[in-house]
Amino acid sequence: MAKIIRKSDSFYPIYEHKSGAKDVTHYCPGCGHGVLHKLIAEALDDFQIRDRTILMSPVGCSVFAYYYFRVGNIQCSHGRAPAVATGIKRVFPESIVISYQGDGDLAAIGGNNIIQAANRGENITVFFVNNAIYGMTGGQMAPTTLVGQKTTTSPRGRSVANEGYPVAVSEMLATLKAPVYIERVALTDAKNTNKVRHAVRKALQIQIENKGFSLVEVLSACPSGWKMTPVQAKQWITDYMCKQFPLGVFRDTSAEIEPSPAVKNEFISHDLFKKLDIPDKPFRAVKSETPPVNYQNPRLKIAGFGGQGILLLGLGIAQAGMQMGYQVSWIPSYGPEMRGGTANCHVNLSNKRIGSPVVSQPSTLIAMNLPSLEKFECEVIPGGLIIYDSSLINRPPARKDVEVLGIPATKIADDLGNTRIANMVILGAYIARTSIIPRQVVVDTLPVFIKRKNLVPLNVKAVDKGIEYVSQ
Repeated sequence: MAKIIRKSDSFYPIYEHKSGAKDVTHYCPGCGHGVLHKLIAEALDDFQIRDRTILMSPVGCSVFAYYYFRVGNIQCSHGRAPAVATGIKRVFPESIVISYQGDGDLAAIGGNNIIQAANRGENITVFFVNNAIYGMTGGQMAPTTLVGQKTTTSPRGRSVANEGYPVAVSEMLATLKAPVYIERVALTDAKNTNKVRHAVRKALQIQIENKGFSLVEVLSACPSGWKMTPVQAKQWITDYMCKQFPLGVFRDTSAEIEPSPAVKNEFISHDLFKKLDIPDKPFRAVKSETPPVNYQNPRLKIAGFGGQGILLLGLGIAQAGMQMGYQVSWIPSYGPEMRGGTANCHVNLSNKRIGSPVVSQPSTLIAMNLPSLEKFECEVIPGGLIIYDSSLINRPPARKDVEVLGIPATKIADDLGNTRIANMVILGAYIARTSIIPRQVVVDTLPVFIKRKNLVPLNVKAVDKGIEYVSQ
């Protein structure tokens, strides 16, 4: 009786996520991704770990893995799969976390990510597909492109003098102490493909036993990018790639390491104040008047030029919000414009868990210079609040569907003797207008985020002046 060959259970029966024909892959003829997919899927089935596997798929041809694998999938930013995998594995230590990456992703923009994950010995499995080219985006030179190899960005061939040598990832990571297993294999003939199968299973087994970090580098053909037939491409791996990237095991300490239980690292906060050398005042919910509905759960964007204390103002609001028992997030956003342009930060205070720290549609905008008002005024939601420094901004906001509050914060700060405390004047004005945080909570938290303690009394005066201005 003829043997019926069926698709692995770790693949979707029909590739619904994929456009076009639902029963075939989209990979080019001769591409190694499909073969490697099959070997991984078979291993997931045989080890019976599909239901607890989470696959990281970043940018590049690797991203299409989520079309095919019937496992948990997370698409990551370019090169960041090891970082995302670290977070997922630490939160779900019982899961099997796979980072599936190409050479343009892992060895280029993600080079630091993979080094740090390997150096920490994260208990994840990395499958690194090395085809010596950027296969998806047009055949550009990759970190692993061979010397002399022609690509769209190295039409004369890679030059050592101009582009340097190819990056040998396996050899580099093998110099670290933490990795348990690193091997380079190749998808060429049946013999080498069988070695790939063995390496895939060993790498997964190491994670199943909680022994640590493993990486399998797979030399793979890219006939389209190399401008070859599939047969020629496989021969090219043997004739050229294997000489630059010799096959073999570069590190294997798996026999020396005892299996360990999967343990979730729990964050314990009871002694956090002591460890951070902060006065031991535990966070507490403070009873106060309920803010008006339109001010509750604020999403703030705070912007101005570098040197105005924009980030510190956001930190002050976030710190006081934590004292109130809110869920809080704070992230800065700045670049070359930090000095003289418009630096900004995003702050969320919420009664519920915060899904993303990014504030793209603020309910409150605090603008401390004109470029910030002009840039972010349009983002404020209708009915939102715009607070601006009327000392420095010579026009009010143009929006008519928002609430506007102009504060001569810089002039008030000058009158107090220090222009740099204008941000605390704004803080006082904000809490006075919204009732989101009581004054006393803000005053109590000033010593936490203001480094120069002798300036705390002056900052308290600035907060009070902001409150006084709004109250009048």
